[in-house]
Amino acid sequence: MAKAGYVALLRGINVGGRNIVRMAELRAAFEEAGFAAVRTYIQSGNVLFGSDRPPSDLESDIEKMMAKQFDLSVVVVVRSGRGFRQVVDDAPDGFGTEPDTYHSDVIFLKAPLTGGQALEVVDPREGVDQVWPGDGVLYFARLSERLSQSRLSRIIGTPHYQNMTIRNWRTTTRLLTLLDERDQ
Repeated sequence: MAKAGYVALLRGINVGGRNIVRMAELRAAFEEAGFAAVRTYIQSGNVLFGSDRPPSDLESDIEKMMAKQFDLSVVVVVRSGRGFRQVVDDAPDGFGTEPDTYHSDVIFLKAPLTGGQALEVVDPREGVDQVWPGDGVLYFARLSERLSQSRLSRIIGTPHYQNMTIRNWRTTTRLLTLLDERDQ
């Protein structure tokens, strides 16, 4: 029986010259930890893999593995293939369809943080930012021509940010495509 497909989103890997991890080393660490069909996507901590471990254990298992293998304390958000599809399917109408007009991001939330709780720390700027809560995510769109006025960066200094990681819409949809290819 094939192992269930998952995506691990590792926050803060290879960003701004910090927490540098080579993707070949990251893949090898996942494989050594017993995960199957490991694949990375771009350099920012996106790992697709198969596992028959209980989903509730995956985030903590991967965080421990990252600490042991790379001496890094990183936030890890894991979504099943079905859960990842739901994130894409449940996006607000038109979200991500105008990339020249809006920068569209998905803010993935680590339990126990909910969309409603995360929404409390978001203070969207009128005429620049739009935000919608979802199941385990926030959808955040910023007007490209006024990007420097967006308030997205304000969430970074909040305690809730410790349970979030952000991916742009293009990366999010590409990860879903890669999951679908894996399951074929």
